[in-house]
Amino acid sequence: MKLNQIKWGIIGCGNVTEVKSGPAFQKAEHSSLVAVMRRNKEKAADYARRHGVPKWYHQADDLINDPEVNAIYIATPPDTHAQYAIQAMRAGKPVYVEKPMALNHAECQKMIAVSKETGMPLFVAYYRRTLPAFLKMKELVESGVIGKPISVSITLVKGASEQDKNTSNDNWRVDPKAAGAGYFFDLASHQLDYLDFLFGPITRVAGTAVNRGGLYRAEDTVVASFAMESGVVGNGLWSFVADESATKDDLEIIGTKGKINLPSFQHTDLKLTTAKGTLSFSFQNPENISYNLVDQVVQSLRGEAECVSTGVSAARTNWVMEQIVQDYYH
Repeated sequence: MKLNQIKWGIIGCGNVTEVKSGPAFQKAEHSSLVAVMRRNKEKAADYARRHGVPKWYHQADDLINDPEVNAIYIATPPDTHAQYAIQAMRAGKPVYVEKPMALNHAECQKMIAVSKETGMPLFVAYYRRTLPAFLKMKELVESGVIGKPISVSITLVKGASEQDKNTSNDNWRVDPKAAGAGYFFDLASHQLDYLDFLFGPITRVAGTAVNRGGLYRAEDTVVASFAMESGVVGNGLWSFVADESATKDDLEIIGTKGKINLPSFQHTDLKLTTAKGTLSFSFQNPENISYNLVDQVVQSLRGEAECVSTGVSAARTNWVMEQIVQDYYH
């Protein structure tokens, strides 16, 4: 399909849409945000007022069926991604959905099937595929400056938040029924998707998930090993209940002639180390961090460009994560 002006509606105008994504739909050329929906009427109206959005709803059906809305961004927790995406695509509207793509890989496959059946494009918000530091890492790897890539190592270790320590915690991100798993699905999905972008699909994977903090039902510590179709092998460690002294955020790629290090979430310098020494590269992200990807989605819907993050690519990341944590949930 090809659209001229993209008129977006948002289902689920919560925190992620305040700065990270929402304003990007208004800033991209040939794009506007015309309606938002949230089940809480007061919060939906407040969001629309503060962001200059002309219409708001408190039922998803009303937004999906609004004739002015011709594309839909789904920013609810993962347990409703498939439901709303399928409904929107069957209503003839392309969909841009938050990550992870869905509650599980089976739901992702259903979404892809409906996208093919209806001809409606399906995109997923893995915006690191469009951020300057991560594009630089890809450029450096492909230039051969670190030689032949051998391995990749992901480390994401954090302390528990005060919210997590609260026994009345109602954080959906650590409720497997709403999120599919815990913070691992929420955060590692970005990292594993980026590796798919960098080295191709992960084809073999094994992992172990445990709960060491006892703060919530979901896993809080995960280890994994994997291999990509390109032959690069990797490992990962994720923990969200460690002592603050152990905090670490690092993505390291080792090659035959050097290595590259880049934090996944801290937005600090990329470091390239070779026999010549270490070079640092600094980057400025867009004010609304999803902007580059949103702009690319708009261009794709206008028939001007291909989008790097689709339902097909994003579903692979759901499969990988599911393989890693499956024993914990069975």
